[in-house]
Amino acid sequence: MSESIPRIILKQGKEQSLKRFHTWVFSGAISKLPDDLKEGDLVSVISNKNEFLGIGHYQIGSIAIRIITFIDEPVDFDFWKRKIASAWNLRKSLGLTENSETNVFRLLNGEGDGIPGLIIDFYNSTAVLQMHSVGMYLIRTEIAKALAEVLGEKLKAVYDKSAKTLPFKADIDPEDGYLFGERSDTEVLEYGLNFKVDWELGQKTGFFIDQRENRLLVQRFSNNRDVLNMFCYTGGFSFYALKGGANLVHSVDASESAIELTKQNVELNFPNDLRHEAKVADGFEYLKNIQDIYDLIILDPPAFAKHRNALPQALKAYKRINTRAFEQIRKNGIVFTFSCSQVVSKEKFREAVFSAAAISGRKVSILHQLTQPADHPVNIFHPESEYLKGLVLHVE
Repeated sequence: MSESIPRIILKQGKEQSLKRFHTWVFSGAISKLPDDLKEGDLVSVISNKNEFLGIGHYQIGSIAIRIITFIDEPVDFDFWKRKIASAWNLRKSLGLTENSETNVFRLLNGEGDGIPGLIIDFYNSTAVLQMHSVGMYLIRTEIAKALAEVLGEKLKAVYDKSAKTLPFKADIDPEDGYLFGERSDTEVLEYGLNFKVDWELGQKTGFFIDQRENRLLVQRFSNNRDVLNMFCYTGGFSFYALKGGANLVHSVDASESAIELTKQNVELNFPNDLRHEAKVADGFEYLKNIQDIYDLIILDPPAFAKHRNALPQALKAYKRINTRAFEQIRKNGIVFTFSCSQVVSKEKFREAVFSAAAISGRKVSILHQLTQPADHPVNIFHPESEYLKGLVLHVE
């Protein structure tokens, strides 16, 4: 197989990460590129000793190749069907594909499922795709067909939402749209709660599926507490706090459309519930004046750092919002704090939170260390796939 596709030769010693099954090849590791290579081409990666190392998609940029197999095998329709079937079977074993209380989950998690450059989220019979590489985008119709064959009657539509996730320098003009089927019911279930999801216009694929288990944990901590859900997006944590018996829940986000969807979702689950109030406000400004109002605060901001150059500023932002929460939360309060930035390591995030605790002068204890759920598996050979970090903290 590898002889029939372009070959990329690595520099001496640069093959070691691939031999450890890391799925990225950086541009600095490459010794020689074929002259007629185009972005998105399938390539075989060869060591300077002519050893086969893997097959992947070539792209222009720092991450030059994303490896999709370390075996010298045909990469055809059957290959993609096997990969999707493997991912589906894992979710089946987790009890997600036949669940009367939950019908939204991540079906395929990029590197975590051995398919870098592709995310698939399942929303009650609609699969939403996001490609992060041109190579994956060019075979999107094959992926949609493979999904249809693997899922059968469980799949009613496939929506491609890659226009904003593909490399901006790519010589393509992507448009979001349906590859199969058409728009249907946008209401989904998660642990028995109803959510309206906008996968066409919302952030990510429409819903932050990765916080499912952490939302359930918020429910356990919420009884008789006054709760602030900061950076609430569509209010996921807020509903669980209400279900858990919170006295009041304030949902705050800078986006008017997000707050409107939050209100709709609250009304779906808790009609005319006076405990909840949704507010449009800048998060950093709102956190300046919350002295002794809340005894449970959830800080789930958008990714402050999407690339390494933004890391120093991101760590300052995490320190600032956590400091404000620690300084102003009531005695014996609980803080759920998160980072979804891939470039922010667990250690760096904890350092930022530690600094915030020290500045506040409060006694702070870690109750739980949180991460992404099982349908967002982490590739043990690719630690970068563990992007979600969280802490549950007691503030004395």
